[in-house]
Amino acid sequence: VMHDLIADGNSIVLVDHDTEILRDADWLIEMGPGAGENGGTILTQGTVEQVAQSPASRIGPFLADLHTLSARTRTPEAELFALGTITLRPRAIHTVKPLEVRLPKGRLIAVTGVSGSGKTTLILESLVPALEAVTADKPLPAHVKNIQAEGITQVKLIDAAPIGINVRSTVATYANVHDELRKIYARSPLAKEKGYKAGDFSYNTGRLRCPGCDGTGTISLDIQFLPDVEITCPDCGGSRYQKDAAALYRTRKDGTQAESLPRLMEMSVDEALAACADLKLVASRLQTLSSLGLGYLTLGEATPSLSGGEAQRLKLASEMGKGQADTVFVFDEPTIGLHPLDVETLIDVLQNLIEHGATVVVIEHDLDMIANADYVIDMGPGPGDAGGTIVAEGTPEQIAGKKSPTAEYIRRELNGES
Repeated sequence: VMHDLIADGNSIVLVDHDTEILRDADWLIEMGPGAGENGGTILTQGTVEQVAQSPASRIGPFLADLHTLSARTRTPEAELFALGTITLRPRAIHTVKPLEVRLPKGRLIAVTGVSGSGKTTLILESLVPALEAVTADKPLPAHVKNIQAEGITQVKLIDAAPIGINVRSTVATYANVHDELRKIYARSPLAKEKGYKAGDFSYNTGRLRCPGCDGTGTISLDIQFLPDVEITCPDCGGSRYQKDAAALYRTRKDGTQAESLPRLMEMSVDEALAACADLKLVASRLQTLSSLGLGYLTLGEATPSLSGGEAQRLKLASEMGKGQADTVFVFDEPTIGLHPLDVETLIDVLQNLIEHGATVVVIEHDLDMIANADYVIDMGPGPGDAGGTIVAEGTPEQIAGKKSPTAEYIRRELNGES
């Protein structure tokens, strides 16, 4: 389609990470080197060959097939079902035929297949509601014949849906960092002297919130005959707090003066992590965000503005480090829009869940993610009425030896071919 557009005299500018697409581009412009304040420069630009050979490029090794992503040690085939089995038997629904699917507990499972092959129906419309029903001791959905999931007490769907619509919801509030910081700053000598409590530092109702924007950080301008325009609050500069809050400092354990809470909210997660190193609980929660690859987000960033991938990882923050042997996590295409290096970070995150006992199911097209899965369930062979069956299931190597549209690509991925 893109080549047809070019043949008609058009120019195409594409923002993408998919190496299959990038290899077909006439000209590449690579931004970086990192995210947020660590980015914003052009690392390299040129043809695919020039970028692939550039020592400054971070995408180059993936374009040159020099970087095979092996981000975790996969479970040996003989041990796949050693921790137990989840067995689902749905009746016919939409284009999915009656079938039986077995998922190994405590493993990373990729559900693959062409678009429309029945992945969403099998997992999001059958597995998830069936597990929700059985864990809540409720009747199974009518189209699910039965499910066996011994030891599973909860299922969590981690999707890319935006985190609410409330502009007062920020990275700090969602990650349970802001509440802790409000308590800490309320204990500072000057705050006590002025009679401020933790609630006064709230964006919603606190006395210290900016009266100009009512704690949202922005104001809406009503322009006749045109849509309203959102601008940064001129009174607080987007900090959400009135000027009095900027004068309330806390003292670190070493006696030095720390930043005010409004200034802290302007920092990135990684910057705030360094600034709050003496606060054990806050530092621990910020470290979790950083390990999820979200270190570039500012603490005061509104959660509705986050991308789908950022929202997914932020939702995971509260789950990290817990025992998860009774939990099934389901992700719907979590790699969409991610750079290969970000995919590597995501795989590390999923591995952390698995090490704590979780069963992780990903509906996926990304070959790096699929190649790192313990078990693959390939739906198809085609879309719509041509799909709806399990074409193959097993390790990535076993799938690569089968006949299916997905198998050829997995085989090439495992062999390091473009």
